[in-house]
Amino acid sequence: MKAVIQRVSSSSVMVNNEIIGAIERGLLVLLGIHQEDTDEQLEWICRKIAKLRIFEDEEGKMNKSVQDVGGEILMVSQFTLYANSDKGTRPSFIEAAKPEKAEPMYNDAVKWFKTNTNLNIQTGQFGAMMSVKLENDGPVTIILEK
Repeated sequence: MKAVIQRVSSSSVMVNNEIIGAIERGLLVLLGIHQEDTDEQLEWICRKIAKLRIFEDEEGKMNKSVQDVGGEILMVSQFTLYANSDKGTRPSFIEAAKPEKAEPMYNDAVKWFKTNTNLNIQTGQFGAMMSVKLENDGPVTIILEK
């Protein structure tokens, strides 16, 4: 499982020119599911994202989590995180989980945040062509893989 986490001042996702999810200060999480990912990996990555201390404290040090600052999360599925472009110039996505596995795991990740945090959780639309906008804060971008 891979997650690209971007600390944002704001972020939104559109499908068919309609905003379906939007947040202010918080995290944009691009989540990729591998074909061999497990529920244990999903739980690990969700816990890590929730507790990741990448927001500044009163002294300007990255010492607070999204929960500590009352932030929000916009979670977007992104199978292209498992692109393999070692050979040729056209990426292969065979390591990405098929939709029948990836969609339930993505939904489980969203459910984990809604159940285990008090954060406002917004989402993209699994499998849709989406337009994601963000105002990167910092910029701070962290990549997690489990």
